[in-house]
Amino acid sequence: MRKILLTNIVLTFIWTLLTGDFHAYNFIIGFILSFAFLWVTDHSNKTTRYFWYFPKVISFLIFFIFELTKANIQVAYEVITPTHYMKPGIVQIPLDLETDLEITLLANLITLTPGTLSLDVSKDKKALYVHSMYVHDRDDFIAGIKNGFETKIIELLR
Repeated sequence: MRKILLTNIVLTFIWTLLTGDFHAYNFIIGFILSFAFLWVTDHSNKTTRYFWYFPKVISFLIFFIFELTKANIQVAYEVITPTHYMKPGIVQIPLDLETDLEITLLANLITLTPGTLSLDVSKDKKALYVHSMYVHDRDDFIAGIKNGFETKIIELLR
């Protein structure tokens, strides 16, 4: 998988050099074009995993950036307006994640999102305790984490 990724990056740089445009958007276009070229020309089953895994990574990054932006806007609105809509609370989130990597990634993503903070993991690793500035409905908050971050992590790492 590393070899095909390296080939994809090399083809992207070749595209950038041939076009003579060194802006980020041209690099992205080159990466997408070289990815498509490699996908079309791939006839072995060894590199097929790369072509299915990479879109999952992009989907995960887009989802995280969206959630991060949404949380930043919510916290900024809270700071700017005189009325406070906060209802802070600590919530126990049951986990479907199994490995330490998956749980650590979830805890870090939650902590990186403004307004939320991962506090602790239960000893049996079946629950994560999270503090949030906005816990208006406990069940909705849990569903948001489980259907959002936890689902994306399972798709990405399993």
